[in-house]
Amino acid sequence: MNAVRPLKLMIVDDSNIIRRRIERSQQIERLRVVGAAANGREAIELFDRTDPDVVTMDLTMPEMDGIECVEHLVARKPAVLILVVSALADKATAVEAIRKGANGFLCKPFTDRQLNDALAELLQDA
Repeated sequence: MNAVRPLKLMIVDDSNIIRRRIERSQQIERLRVVGAAANGREAIELFDRTDPDVVTMDLTMPEMDGIECVEHLVARKPAVLILVVSALADKATAVEAIRKGANGFLCKPFTDRQLNDALAELLQDA
């Protein structure tokens, strides 16, 4: 049986509290956090340096929002798995992010279990 390949996780959120919470809370054995970014522009630079397999993406951020960032990341690496983590209960925005290439959506506030369930679901086929 093949060993499960470790996957690299990048966290993108303008809230330092949320970035640290995701890093602390995620319990998926094969995920390794390779970096965290506070906005879309930082995320693209970090993405190019670390080549993550999985990204958690906030939508409302300064400099470049999550939807624009999702487009850039998917253009760079079509196989990247993106979990949108946003306080926006606005379904249209979530649908737009998924249309641009995101793979899942988790609403803030979230529990550790909800985060891990959403990440596990995202990784089912990875």
